[in-house]
Order: sequence, then structure tokens, then C-alpha cells
Amino acid sequence: MTILDELSGFEFEDVMEDVFRNLGYENVRQASRTADEGRDIIMEETVDGQRRTVIVECKHTDTVGRPVVQKLHSAVATYDGAGPKRGMVATTGRFTGPATEYTENLAESGDPYPIELLDGTDLRELADDVGLDLYNGRIEILCDETLRPYDPTRGPAGAVQDAFRDVENIEAADLPDPELWVQFQPTVTVDATVNATFETSVGVIHQIHNRDHLVVDASRDGATTPPPPLARLISGNLDQRIELDEEEFGDVFTEIDVGRFGQTETEYKEYAVDHLRRKHTTTVTYTGDNNVTYNKECEPNQSDISVQSITASYVPRIRASVMFDSYSYQYEYYAAGPSRWTVDDGVHRCQQCGETDTERFTYCQNCQSINCPDHIETERLVGEPVCTGCAVTERFFYSQKYFYDEANREQFRTEYEAMPVYEKALENVPLLAGIVVSVVVAVLFALTSTGLV
Repeated sequence: MTILDELSGFEFEDVMEDVFRNLGYENVRQASRTADEGRDIIMEETVDGQRRTVIVECKHTDTVGRPVVQKLHSAVATYDGAGPKRGMVATTGRFTGPATEYTENLAESGDPYPIELLDGTDLRELADDVGLDLYNGRIEILCDETLRPYDPTRGPAGAVQDAFRDVENIEAADLPDPELWVQFQPTVTVDATVNATFETSVGVIHQIHNRDHLVVDASRDGATTPPPPLARLISGNLDQRIELDEEEFGDVFTEIDVGRFGQTETEYKEYAVDHLRRKHTTTVTYTGDNNVTYNKECEPNQSDISVQSITASYVPRIRASVMFDSYSYQYEYYAAGPSRWTVDDGVHRCQQCGETDTERFTYCQNCQSINCPDHIETERLVGEPVCTGCAVTERFFYSQKYFYDEANREQFRTEYEAMPVYEKALENVPLLAGIVVSVVVAVLFALTSTGLV
């Protein structure tokens, strides 16, 4: 069976573009298909510190003869580009003897525009390296890199300590070691340029010259664009990727789950191109030669979008559980070294009412619960925070008092009985202030009524 035999010539060019990009060539893009001048793909490489342009001719045929190679050599020699240049012919078939001999003569003579031949056998050898399925022309995902699941300078518990940092009445040193689970979720990041010009009889009415950076959720549920905070986390930390070493991470996480990429790299490229076409489609209003106003939908063609790079990487989604004697606090987030995006914050949630929308939370050491201001009080005997859920209460001088337990309440009862009256009154300052104000008002009223004031 001939490899890639179901593909058209244009589809074979698409495949080779992906192959060369995965081989490490830079700025890989297809030449215009409307004016084939002996070059299908143009890309760049760096040799001994010097940039070199590589011009590729793709031939999806059984055999390639000398005329094709000669035509490419002329195209390379006349290509309008600075610096050194070379050519390459890629085919799913084989090269004839004269074609091979021609390239060998160029090399032996030291020609400034050498030609490299890449035949079907060479494609087979490259297949495993780049993840090329030889029978459907799809580039499979080969990925063993992930964003860092935690900040190496602080360790795995760093993110959890940060989550508890602004909770009052608790110190990071008092936190139990968290239990951690991680799911490595597959993502693909696509860098592409969009260059499109739209013309009518009156001339150019719209142009697009844009460089786009698109992050794609590559899970088995299908390609989607993740929420903006997650997309920013991923795209901003691609230079911090490390090897996904399950054995190493097994010493840190209780459980590890590595997600599978749901589609091929080729399909994610197609998704990105379709997404960018929709993104840059707009309706332009212009006036024709006859002074009539027209509306034209300007949608970029697939050929207007050049994919520069496709980067596959895992992003760690971590679930942390901090266990106290009475409560378990869950904290879930995506990690990229010291950076993260929180998706579920069970730390900043009142255990009494579920409130999350408040600036202050306080830890009750009596029962290990975290509570909002409406459900935290000051323990009367020792002056420390206690939550309304576990506190023992009693009214003293018409004011509700809160205690850790029955023993504390009994101790305060004894102290209260021994207090003089004025100290007992101070147990309800608002009531005492109200009484004083009432007395003052009554005295003033009486003085006014008798004419003394």
C-alpha cells in the first residue's frame, strides 16, 4: 500500500508542512497555490549560527524525475530572499536515477543552492519521530512535557499555604500536610499569522495582518477553547515546561492521572484555522463606483492563515485536601510553577452559611472551622475567636456571651457573680450607653419644663 495514497496533492503539502514544523524548522509556511513557481513550502533553519531559507517542492507521485529537481533548483536560485538558500524535494514515491545524479553533481561542484531529496522510504523513517500516521496523513500527538505542578522553591504545599494565608487566627506553620491529587490535562497551543486582503472594483476595502496565539483544550471531549484565565496561565508559562515524570511525581501526589489527547495534531491545527477564520470574519461597508452603499462579508481563506507552531503540553489540575480533626478543606487549581488559577476555593467559604463573598474569614481553633464575620464571635473568657456553630451561649446583663464549652461558661458565671454592679453593667455597653443617654435626656426635659434651663 502506497503511503498517504488517499491524499490529494494539496493535502500532502499540508502534511509535509506539519512534518517539517515538528522536525524543528522555523517559520514554516506554504507558498501561494495560485502561482506555483516550483516551490510549495518555504521555511527556515539555523546552521552554524546562520539563518538559511529552505524551499520545498512536494510531489505526491510514484516517481520524480530530473526535470522537477531542475525546476526547483532554478526556483531556489531566483528566490527573492536574503542569505543562503537551499532546496528540498519531498515525495511519497521514489526518485529516478537522473534526478538523484543531478543532486549529487550539485553537491560535488559546490553549487550554492544544493538540493536534498526526501522519498517515501525517508518518510517512513521520520514517521516515528514526528508522530506521522503513514496511512491517513495525520500527525499524532507525541508529548511528554508538562507545566510545573508546583513551585520548586516552595514545594507542593506552597499553593495551599497561600490559600490559607489571609485567614485570620491561623498560621501556615499550623497547617497539616495537604493530601494532593493531580490530573495532567492535555492542551495544544497554536501560533499563527493571518494575512488577507479583500478587494472590489473600488480597490482594497479591508486588510488583516495579525499574529494570533490560540490555546486549545485537547481532552477527549473534543477541541474547545479554555476559559481566558486558564489560557493565559498556559500560554504565559510554556517556557517553564518540564518532563512529565510519573515516577517522580508519585512521591508527591497521592494519585496521578494523565489525560489522553483526544485528536491528532492535524485536527487541532484544522480547529485553530477554522477558529481564526471565524474570529477575523467581519462585515465591511463600502461605497461602489455608482455611489451605492454595499455590505460585504470578509472571511479569510484557509490559505490566508499560516500556522507557525503547534506546541503540545499538559497542564496540571491539582486538588488539595487539608484535613483537620473536624473539617476537611478542598482547594482545586491549575498550576504552572508559582503561578496558578483557582477553580474551587473551599478554604474561603464559611462553614456555617456557605458565604464566599466577603473579604475576611476567621479560623475557630475550638472546632477547626473557617467562618465569615457573621458567624464568628469573641470568646468571653479568653478573648479569642469562636464560631457560632460550636459556641456555648448565655445572656449576662441582657447581652449574649459566647464560650468555648460548658467549663468556660461555668467559670465566667462564677466571675460574673462576684462582680460589682457597675462591672456587670459593662457587660452590655450598648444598653448601658442607652440608659445613660435616656437619663440625661430625661433630666434635661425636666429642667426645661420647670424653667430652670
